Amino acid sequence: MANNVFDLAELRKLIDEQAPAVPPRPPEETPVEHEALTFPPVLLASDAELATAVPVVPLVADAIRLTAWTGTRQVTPEGHLAEADAAAVVEELDLPAARLRLIWIVAVNTGLLQILAGRVSRGPLSMQLTVEATLEFWDGVVMDVLDRADDGLTGSAVVDGHLAEMLATIYSVRSGVATANLARGILQSHEVACAPGPVEMRRIAAALPAELLEALSLLTYCGLVEQTSAGRTALTPLGVWAIRRDLLREGHDAPTAAEVEVFADLSAAELVEALVKGTATQSAVAGWLERRAPETAARDLIEIAASGTAGQRGAVGAILEELGPEAEAPVRQALEHPLMRRYAASWLHIRDLDAPTLSSEDHTWIAVDSLAALMHLSGAAAGRLDTPEPGEDLIKLVGEMPAVGHPDTIAVLDMLATAHDDQAVVKAARKAAMKARSLEHADAHRR
Repeated sequence: MANNVFDLAELRKLIDEQAPAVPPRPPEETPVEHEALTFPPVLLASDAELATAVPVVPLVADAIRLTAWTGTRQVTPEGHLAEADAAAVVEELDLPAARLRLIWIVAVNTGLLQILAGRVSRGPLSMQLTVEATLEFWDGVVMDVLDRADDGLTGSAVVDGHLAEMLATIYSVRSGVATANLARGILQSHEVACAPGPVEMRRIAAALPAELLEALSLLTYCGLVEQTSAGRTALTPLGVWAIRRDLLREGHDAPTAAEVEVFADLSAAELVEALVKGTATQSAVAGWLERRAPETAARDLIEIAASGTAGQRGAVGAILEELGPEAEAPVRQALEHPLMRRYAASWLHIRDLDAPTLSSEDHTWIAVDSLAALMHLSGAAAGRLDTPEPGEDLIKLVGEMPAVGHPDTIAVLDMLATAHDDQAVVKAARKAAMKARSLEHADAHRR
């Protein structure tokens, strides 16, 4: 088991360091599940400003013009304009022919148009929308655009395959990302995710720059990105709003600056309590730490964890991971605390500072503590813990738990015996819980 109890994702490093952009790599072992990431706080334009900008987006403006032109007419069995109608509308409205299908899909899916019994006509969507309704309309437009990534949105299978990652990267670096860095990140991500051979990789690398420029042109047309004065690609204000919405839907932590600001002046105890209860997320930590000297923050946090619950230790551990060697002094002092010495040794070791070696029993104790924290933390906070993976290693670990003297050992084993899906783990946990109770009973008699 690694010394680092709290594993930070690659994209979180990118966000924190604002380094040249490399999109997050999808998990290799569980590609259908994604770690919840923490993104930097963003400043949103006012709803009124955003709503005013929506009709000006080229894609939206063209969808409105297409709606007015279409009127009522027959459509193909697939629900699209007939070939002659498509050619006519492209010529008469000077629409980009390659993007007509996307414009049509947006017009139909948002309710500007409706198709009934093989005929298209004006849809139910009003042209006089409230600010809130306009933003909901915009959210639907962006969802239509992003959903097309599975259907050749940009014309580049490689860019489409990494579109969500690319937009998340641009979102995380508000000053914008150089096109070369976007291309490099996509290539790295594609190489890891798809493992193409050397010949195929060279072909992709040669084609990607032109394909990426075309994709960025499309995303500009869709109102999501723009070029900064420094020649970098950044999200538009509407893009920031929409991509944040999408990140939240995916379960990521993507706060606004205002949401984070309310936690900045809390005491250490109040912040830890908010993290444990789930009323604050990890994104609140950076702003809180910015207002405190690292040594002071670490000392206050360690004091809470040294006498607190496993949930509080889990929350404190996640905050301490954000601090560098400048917090060494109070962390080193924590080596004297029975409940914190293992975490302190791990923290020092990760930063290449002199630290005592942790034994296998220490690692087992940390595993018990991480599992015990699950009984205290909310779902979002618990997701940041590096808990043991299921399988034979967990069964072996369960058997070692009674001997390490953790105060929550029996509660953890009972939790595993009750809630775990693997019957082998359940059986091992029940056996270990009996052993732990026997040891506890024997210790009580010795006293």
